[in-house]
Amino acid sequence: MEKPIRGSALMPDHIMLSINGNPETEIAVTWRTCTDITSGYVLYREENSSDIMRCDAPHHPFISDIDESHIFSAHLSGLKPDTKYYYTCGSDEYRSEEYSFSTAQKNVTKFKFICVSDQQKGHPFECPDYSYFQNFIKKVLKENPDTRFILTGGDNTDCGQHEQQWNGAFSGLVGICESTPLMMALGNHDNRGFKDYKNGIGRYYAEPAEFFNTQFSGAYPDNGPDNWKTECYSFDYGNAHFCVIGINGPEEVNEWLINDLDATDKTWKIGAYHFPICYSGTDCGNYDAYPVMTEGFEKHDIIFSGHEHNFARSFPLKNENLYDKPSQGTIHYMLGNSGGNPPGSRTISKVWHAAFYPQEVPNAMVAIVEVDGNKITLTSVLDDGRIVDSCTVDKDKDEITPYALAPTFNRTRMMFKGADLGLCQVTTPPVNKDGVWYAAFAVLIGYIGGQVIKEEGKVTLSVYDKTATFTKNSDIAVTSDGKEIQLPAKVIRENGQLYIPCDGCKIFDMRWAYADRNNFISFEIESEDHPITAQP
Repeated sequence: MEKPIRGSALMPDHIMLSINGNPETEIAVTWRTCTDITSGYVLYREENSSDIMRCDAPHHPFISDIDESHIFSAHLSGLKPDTKYYYTCGSDEYRSEEYSFSTAQKNVTKFKFICVSDQQKGHPFECPDYSYFQNFIKKVLKENPDTRFILTGGDNTDCGQHEQQWNGAFSGLVGICESTPLMMALGNHDNRGFKDYKNGIGRYYAEPAEFFNTQFSGAYPDNGPDNWKTECYSFDYGNAHFCVIGINGPEEVNEWLINDLDATDKTWKIGAYHFPICYSGTDCGNYDAYPVMTEGFEKHDIIFSGHEHNFARSFPLKNENLYDKPSQGTIHYMLGNSGGNPPGSRTISKVWHAAFYPQEVPNAMVAIVEVDGNKITLTSVLDDGRIVDSCTVDKDKDEITPYALAPTFNRTRMMFKGADLGLCQVTTPPVNKDGVWYAAFAVLIGYIGGQVIKEEGKVTLSVYDKTATFTKNSDIAVTSDGKEIQLPAKVIRENGQLYIPCDGCKIFDMRWAYADRNNFISFEIESEDHPITAQP
């Protein structure tokens, strides 16, 4: 068949190291060739040794939208800890140049890795240009030569169901992942495709992520949940256990997370999941993860995420509450973007953020993570050298420095998608009557841009294509189509407004939760729409 630009060839390309097994004694090498090559192997040797060893590589076909190729994966084992090796990969006739890698020290508790996220590029169409990302990461690795692997927060490509995107991504990884293991999390763009990609028509999301899983099934541990292997996997490095969490099948993934994390005795439990829980956007939601995967997520010390292309670090979060000490919850760390892809003006600091930077300029960002026994230091830095945030999580002292205290309020606040309603709710705080929480829904709906019509003794609210009328002293809400909805208690008047039982938010497809430690009620919705009413 006629090969596309950057198509597979006789010579190995897309060469990638990954952790698959014990990093002290094992490593995986993956590469691609055209289908004319039907056998492959790795030749490797210790540094300063001429004794060459061989590891055969099974292969499987990868039939994409533009090409047919073979994916080879060799699993090197029996290696010596803390040892540098040199290797080549390929067939008898077509072999790569020589690269190197180093195994982990035995029982290591001090090591460094870097995190990147959302480096995707869509242009030019046939040859996406990842050179900006490539140059940045090479610079970071040169400045941090003790980096042991790269962990991603997803969106490694712009549309992962189209192979020219993976060809572009790997063009940006040349000189990087042949010597530094690359541990990728799946992002929504990585399992996205179009029926007509060039014109952006017929968008779909693959479940499971077909192209991702086909290419990397031999690279990553085969220990994820049954229906979502490869896009979900876990691995150990030193005293840390890592869960790389896919974006599909949340119920099954949650069960896997619980079992996987309960089985490890590592000091640190670290996750990577593309969608942020403590997000910054005005148009985001976290329904797939919360509440569906709450139990699995909250077994982690730190979860790295991406998606929004800006930086944020949360207070420790557990059971809807924000805390000060790392032992009290999970830190959610949003990685910004590593490809100079600004998000646009749609990010704001939220109640759950201990640190925040909108990254709305075309800079790239990387997080440098240094594990040192019971301490982890996380430093996010821009490509121009400016440090966005640096913090240390210390398990022995049970503290995070620099110090930041999670807010606690003496009057109950309302939050929508983590944003404080501010001045408009100062005189209308939620109230608890006889064990039922009430809120001034007119204030909430007006704040988020919905329509509010107040009449004597009743209020009509419209938002997210739903309309309902609430009447004082009635426990029935009436929708615009005449449907009567039972409320858990009667509507009351308080502070000059009608107060509606918080469960009434379900009429508008919202959910709510009360953070008793912090004393605020948070309203969430899965919709990413901005519900601002139109001006006639």
